[in-house]
Amino acid sequence: MTTKSGMIVGMGETPDEVRATLVDLRAAGVDIVTIGQYLRPTTHHLPVHRWWTPDEFDELKAYGETVLGFAHVESSPLTRSSHHAAEAAASAGVSASAGVSASAGGRASAGVSASA
Repeated sequence: MTTKSGMIVGMGETPDEVRATLVDLRAAGVDIVTIGQYLRPTTHHLPVHRWWTPDEFDELKAYGETVLGFAHVESSPLTRSSHHAAEAAASAGVSASAGVSASAGGRASAGVSASA
């Protein structure tokens, strides 16, 4: 079974904490990870603590795929948990017959289980 997890950054965590979380996720057997920027939905929510740069997101992707061996890491400021799910699943070796489908609104989602 292919497993997927995701996280948002920009709420006060350090780059070392994010890398340590990636290590933990890989040790738990997670195959696909999404990493995106926290975006404050309303003034009633926590403010953004720090804006991560596109280069930092690229570094996290490279670290996750090259160093840790994730099958796929989707990492950018606007990445969300279902961001390019069909492509992520395909790059992880999950076939369309394994549950990758388009959902309402034209976004694709993959039949993978979430992992903490």
